[in-house]
Amino acid sequence: MLSCQFDKFDLDPNITYINCAYMSPQLKRVTAAGQKALQLKAQPYHVTIPHFFEPVKEVKRLFAELIHVQDPERIAIIPSVSYAIATIANNIPLSSKQHILLADEQFPSNYYTWKKHVDKTGASLKLIAPTDSPNRAIAWNEHILAAINEDTAAVSISHTHWADGTLFDLKALRKRTQEVGALLIVDATQSLGALPLEMDEIPLDALVSGGYKWLLGPYSLGLAYYGEYFDNGNPIEESWMNRKDSSDFKNLVNYQPEYEPKANRYSVGESSNFVLIPMLAEALKQLLEWKVAEIQAYCKHIATDAVQELRDLGCQIENDVDRAAHLFGIRLANKFDPTLLKNTFAAQQVHVSMRGDAIRIAPHLYNTPEHFETLVKCFKVARKGS
Repeated sequence: MLSCQFDKFDLDPNITYINCAYMSPQLKRVTAAGQKALQLKAQPYHVTIPHFFEPVKEVKRLFAELIHVQDPERIAIIPSVSYAIATIANNIPLSSKQHILLADEQFPSNYYTWKKHVDKTGASLKLIAPTDSPNRAIAWNEHILAAINEDTAAVSISHTHWADGTLFDLKALRKRTQEVGALLIVDATQSLGALPLEMDEIPLDALVSGGYKWLLGPYSLGLAYYGEYFDNGNPIEESWMNRKDSSDFKNLVNYQPEYEPKANRYSVGESSNFVLIPMLAEALKQLLEWKVAEIQAYCKHIATDAVQELRDLGCQIENDVDRAAHLFGIRLANKFDPTLLKNTFAAQQVHVSMRGDAIRIAPHLYNTPEHFETLVKCFKVARKGS
């Protein structure tokens, strides 16, 4: 098992940061890559044609390796998840009898575009909400599967729920969507890099992820995979870099009607971002060195005792097999003073997030069992009657 990697991050040792789902701390090697890249633009005569294309190819190759995709040309550079979802929706024609299926309470980036698309086409949006049953995650997955039918054009869902880490059964969803001829689109922003998702095992139609959370990269840059369904689709912008032979600067005056093959047409304009691309490349290299499954195992290991102690105190936490280890929610069940808990977090410099009715806990390799001991102490202080 991996050991704690605190020294690879630039974190204050007096802070208990269990909040990677909000924003990952920056690896020192990623900061160094960004500083080096900034110097390049300071003297633009050092920026050559390969700088526009080769670093992007490297990032695509690294990401393809991370998700077990053989062809890096199926990877596109995106500025945000909303950009990728808009691209996907732009290439899914809908009839009035069809619907797009979402898990309710997903992050807004995976809702607004679909809402606009169904309103424009006369189709509908089907939102499947969780229940208050004891086996919340199991029941939620069952209801989602039961709602998929021949009128489902696409299921657009996350791998883990962004607020509480509920695991959605992508294998079962893939099987069911294939049975009815629906697309399966996954937003893996809150899982990719910390929870294995391998495309040779679960062949998705599209996969999108922001880069600044579990991929440990910079803000405003992400990655997307587009399957065969999208090979001849329409991008939402016309970047010169996405056209055939765009690396031949001398002939850019001769307009090219053909796109580069596969997902290359969907990359955002100026995707060769000379600062952010090298930073994301360094982050992906580190993840591949660590191995994603090892990160998940470490997060489970350091939190196990604390999770049991929190349950014993009266906290509601989803069953271990139904949630992620790197991201999970704690519900208070009216047994704690939420204001006192919030104030205790602040006093003890414990950083977590409040999302919906859950307190979201999101550890990484820079965390230790001691950080979780501090977390538990805060709950003990705020427990009613203590």
